[in-house]
Amino acid sequence: MNSAEIKIDLFRKLDSLKGNRLEEAYGMLLNYINGKNELDDWQSLTKEQQNAIKFGVEQLDKGEGKKHSDVMSDIRKRYTNA
Repeated sequence: MNSAEIKIDLFRKLDSLKGNRLEEAYGMLLNYINGKNELDDWQSLTKEQQNAIKFGVEQLDKGEGKKHSDVMSDIRKRYTNA
């Protein structure tokens, strides 16, 4: 594949992504372009941490996530002396 074909193929693949997957790919691409190597960060995590992150991403992909404001509200109710 030449450069033009690679760019077209990449564009088509990115264009087919939706929602969280598109945002994830965008972040990864920007990190790569900006020279960050998140693979090193990932590999420095324990297996337990990696599994927890994977589980969270799976929940988000299934639409099982919670809004930040709801989580914060629950925490405030649980931990404030009201």
